[in-house]
Amino acid sequence: MGIRERERKMYRPLRRAGLEVIPDAVPHGTMPVVFGYRPEDMVGGFSHRYETPRLVERLNEDWYDLALSSGLLDHRREFLVMLPQGTRTHQAALQDMHWGRRAAPAVWTRVQLLDRWDIMGRGAASAFLGVRAGHPGFGMMALDSSVYISCSTGEIGVDVSSVAHPDRSENILQYLEWYAGWDYPRADKELQKRIAVWLAGRAPGAVSRSDR
Repeated sequence: MGIRERERKMYRPLRRAGLEVIPDAVPHGTMPVVFGYRPEDMVGGFSHRYETPRLVERLNEDWYDLALSSGLLDHRREFLVMLPQGTRTHQAALQDMHWGRRAAPAVWTRVQLLDRWDIMGRGAASAFLGVRAGHPGFGMMALDSSVYISCSTGEIGVDVSSVAHPDRSENILQYLEWYAGWDYPRADKELQKRIAVWLAGRAPGAVSRSDR
């Protein structure tokens, strides 16, 4: 897939939602994915049922408050968002999961929050940050990995949670160690390799319980 196709299919819809993509600018050493966190890792979040009045507006307001209070945004309002390497959408990935197919690989992409934005409306409707307006789904992380924010849609509403220092969490590190060595034919081999490389090169002080 060429740069022009990615610009047309992904970057433009995200720009309309208020996210300017900064290609090839993910900080070196960023953990490839965040899996396996538990309630004790969470430091904030919120939930709204689908019947909540002004749902998209409320979701946007609470996301921004959480982004500011947790430190997701740096001084340039830049952060990382998990996006597919190609142009397959979040909705397509959910369909792949439903039918037991392997979803398109996703990677961190650096973005800047513009002055006018609509993450939970236009962003979700772009199908890269959800399935439709008011039904968002995404993973975001601060450039320094100090916080991870996850958003998912359930049967009755939208759930958003924040995790402090995911790269230091024992629960997350243990899960990544397990996944990297998971001997299963349908496991994402590329992701397993990226996780293994990151685990091998992480800071000596960031140890999991299994390292002790």
